[in-house]
Amino acid sequence: MQKRQEVIDYCLRYKNVYEDYPFSDPNWTCMRHLENKRVFAWIYERQGHIWVNVKGSRGWLDFFREKYESVVPGYHLSKEHWNSMILDGTIALEDIYAMIQESYDLTLPKKYRQ
Repeated sequence: MQKRQEVIDYCLRYKNVYEDYPFSDPNWTCMRHLENKRVFAWIYERQGHIWVNVKGSRGWLDFFREKYESVVPGYHLSKEHWNSMILDGTIALEDIYAMIQESYDLTLPKKYRQ
């Protein structure tokens, strides 16, 4: 997964989400929950690659930062709660999916969280 539309299409598979462009800059796409409007993925191009910011729990944020050079503290977001994935082909697809899933779960409306 290295293209913006691939990430958007994957995120749209989740229940009750939508694609949004909150800034006047069309480079920034975000994926939101329909009910609470919370963002679970920021998608943008930077330095010649698509980047995806995802929320994560402390242990997993650090785990993926150590596992991949292309997972870094969240660009333009809280470094304590967000990672940026640089989609340069070095991150295993299953790990991209896992990070997006966790971000989706962490930003769900409270009534749906376990």
